[in-house]
Amino acid sequence: MTAPLTPHEPPHDPSQVPPHGLVHREASDGAADGPGLHVELRQAAVVAAVVSLAGVLLGLLWVWLAPRVPLISDGKAVYLKATEGEQAIGADGTFVLLAVGFGAVSAALVFWFRRRGGIPLVIGLALGSLLASAIGWRLGVWLGPSSDVAASARAAGRGVVFDAPLRLAAKGALLFWPLSAMAVHLGLTAAFGPRDPEPDWAAPGVPPKP
Repeated sequence: MTAPLTPHEPPHDPSQVPPHGLVHREASDGAADGPGLHVELRQAAVVAAVVSLAGVLLGLLWVWLAPRVPLISDGKAVYLKATEGEQAIGADGTFVLLAVGFGAVSAALVFWFRRRGGIPLVIGLALGSLLASAIGWRLGVWLGPSSDVAASARAAGRGVVFDAPLRLAAKGALLFWPLSAMAVHLGLTAAFGPRDPEPDWAAPGVPPKP
């Protein structure tokens, strides 16, 4: 009796062998992609919440630094004490300058703590910045002089100067915080952000360069 013949192994095809380091490179690429989408969404929500809370500080500084608009009453009507005054424009300008500064600082801090960002993080920064501007605006109006001009005139008396309500005439000023944040974050990412590794075009079977 003769032993049963064992089947021959299929011929070795070099083309079916993956290039050297391909499996390792694919695994490392998956690890280098950063956190998953749910982690990025959670980080974006935290960024939006923290940045929006900074709007409280914006409102406090706006009340403190914005120039007051003086009004005066003759007992029948209320007038501007200085018709050529620029205090109203100064209030808007103060808000814009503060918003630009807060946008730059918030973007720098977000980039510092989360250098490898992503689209969810940028969206969270933009939404948080817009909400912070709205919070600062409404808080400043609430903490500023009373919006009831007639009651303030009666309380001050005839011929006595009192402050007009703090108002934001140009509502477009609310966009300066998010615009500043986006510009600074984009600039920092372009200058100091992580770079994608250069592709390795080594031929199959040739080890990649160190």
